[in-house]
This record gives sequence, structure tokens and C-alpha cells, in this order.
Amino acid sequence: MRRLHLPSSTLARHLLGAALGLVVVILVLQGVSDFRRFQLAEMAYLGIAVGGLTVLTGLNGQLSLGHGALMAFGAYTAALLLPDREASTPLPLVVLAAVAVTLVVGAAVGIAAARLHGPYLAGATLALAVAVPGIALYFKETLGGEQGLRIVMPDRPGWAEEATFFVTGQELTTAGWVAFLSWSTLILTYFLLANLSRSRVGRRWRAVRDDEVSAQLAGIDLGRARVSAFMVSAAAAGAAGAMLGLAVRLAAPSSFTLTISLTLVAAIVLGGLGSLTGALLGAALLTFLPQVVTQVGTANGLSDIQAAELAPLVYGLVMVAVILLAPAGLFGTVHQAVVRRRLQRRATAAAAAGGPHPTTPDSPDAIGTDDTTTTEGVPR
Repeated sequence: MRRLHLPSSTLARHLLGAALGLVVVILVLQGVSDFRRFQLAEMAYLGIAVGGLTVLTGLNGQLSLGHGALMAFGAYTAALLLPDREASTPLPLVVLAAVAVTLVVGAAVGIAAARLHGPYLAGATLALAVAVPGIALYFKETLGGEQGLRIVMPDRPGWAEEATFFVTGQELTTAGWVAFLSWSTLILTYFLLANLSRSRVGRRWRAVRDDEVSAQLAGIDLGRARVSAFMVSAAAAGAAGAMLGLAVRLAAPSSFTLTISLTLVAAIVLGGLGSLTGALLGAALLTFLPQVVTQVGTANGLSDIQAAELAPLVYGLVMVAVILLAPAGLFGTVHQAVVRRRLQRRATAAAAAGGPHPTTPDSPDAIGTDDTTTTEGVPR
């Protein structure tokens, strides 16, 4: 059986993965209903935010409990740029503006929190998550108050409708267009995050995470590394907020409470800290598990209200089970097992050949290739 040879260049591998991911997205979206497309759009914007958070926490060691508030800046930026069809802004510019605004906010928060560690940083970002929804209430004339701002989706471009009909033989619906935009943004975000994590900047982030004293002795500016990581993570949250606003057609304070910030943290715990694949898996669980539990509950005789109340309980039990049985997260635990098995096979082969025992995997500590290992090759 011939072995599949991937490109040796990291950039080429990530480009190939992004292209394959886009093809899979197109094939999946054409075969599902509009309701499923909306769910997939939800999974995509959650995946974008969780991907940025897993880079911040898993790669740089900073814990943020305020990423839901950063998503709010992206959503409100989109709402201000898309108030009606006549004054609508091209969607790529809307997303870029949301990213830029959130990047500036992330820089300000990152600079203020650069000297904080552990629970102090978590507390500072927690205060951000609590305070930001109140901004919309204070500036209610501009930001709509409790009701929020309505987002008007621009008309679908003609080339997209023609391309969809040519490829699938189906009309392009609004739900399908939003889902495609969301997943295209997710793929682009993950491509950039994966390449950035394998760059010199990513190595500096890992050095600060692993040993601050050694990193400082090596000439790394700890504050600059922390601020840059926070800015990148905030930019991802801004893109996620813009996609959320486009999906629900609204930017309101109730969408960005403390709950969504804690939900993002739960996703990286479930999927696996430090892995983009784990981040996507966590986003999928957040999106589909409550509905599956609700459907099972109603099928077994529970009322709609009882089934809906059952979903948080099951989600909590799954969370506890993952923490106890798979502390590295679902994907992280599987990846650890694969790494150990690979090392055992190499050790067995080396012992049979009389050579030295291997101690490290092929490419350790690479978040772009689903990393859950340290620079010594030991699973985290």
C-alpha cells in the first residue's frame, strides 16, 4: 500500500488543507436544509472565536473570560455598517472593519493586562465581559439599547448565485450564503492562525508559556509577546462577532453576556487545549449536543420545556466526564494516544534493529498540525 506524501512545506500543507476544507464545506452545504445551514453557520462563528481563544490560552498561556465581549465589538461594527440595503457596505469590508475595531480593543486590553497572570488576568477579562453589554444600554441612541441594532443582509452577489446553480443545480438561499461566508471566514482564520503559530512569533508565544524566565533570558519581550497574542485572539473574536451578527441579523447585549464567554472556555476544554481541530470539535459539541439531547428527551415522553431543561444538565455531565476521563480534551486525548503508539512502534523497531530509541515525534508543538505536545514531545 503506497503512502500518501504531503508537501514538505508547512505553507503548502496548510493551503492544501484549506482547499480541501472549502470543497467539503460546499459539498455539505448543498445537501442539507436551511435549518442545518443555520446550525452550521453557528458552529462556524463559534469555531472562529474558540480558535482564537485556544491560540491565546493554549499557545501563550493566557486565560481570558471576556472573549464574548470582544465578539460584541465585531457584531456592533457590522450592525453600524449594515443598517439598510441602500447604505450597505460590501461584506468583505464589513468583516475587515470588525476585525480592525476588535484588534484595537484587544490591543488596549492586552496592554492593560500584560502584567497580570493567572486568576488576576481572568478576573480582569471577566470584568470586561460583565461591563461591555452595559455600553449598549448607556449609548442607546447609537447602539439601540436593550433591543440592539438590526443588521440588514446585503443582496447576494450574482456571481455567487450563478456559481451555486452551476455546481449544485439549486438556488442559493440566504441561509446557505451566510453559512458559506461563515465557513469561508473560519477556514481563512484557521489558515492564518496555523501559519502564525508555526512562525517565529508562535515560537515566542510558546517560549513565554513554557518558561517566562528562560524566555526573558533569550531576549524575548514578555509584554510584547502577551499583547500580540491577545491582539490576534481578539481579531478572531471580532470576525466571529461579525459572522454571528450576520447569522442572527441582530447585535444586542443579550447575545454577549458572560454566558457566551464561559461557553467559549468550555469549548476549548472539551475539544482539547492548544489544537485548532480540538477547537472545532468543541464548537461542534456546543452547537449540536443541546439539540440532540432535546430531541432524545422529547422522543422519550418529556415535554418541550423539560427536554430543553435537560440539555444543560447533560452538557454539564459531559463536561465533568471529559475533565475526569480525558483531561487533555477529546481530541487531545486521542492525539496523545496516537503519539504514544507511534513512539512505541518506533522504539520496538529501533530495538529490533539495535539502534537508539526514539524519544520525540516528527513535528512536535505545531498547532497548525493539531498540536497537543510540548517542545520535548511529551503530550500535554
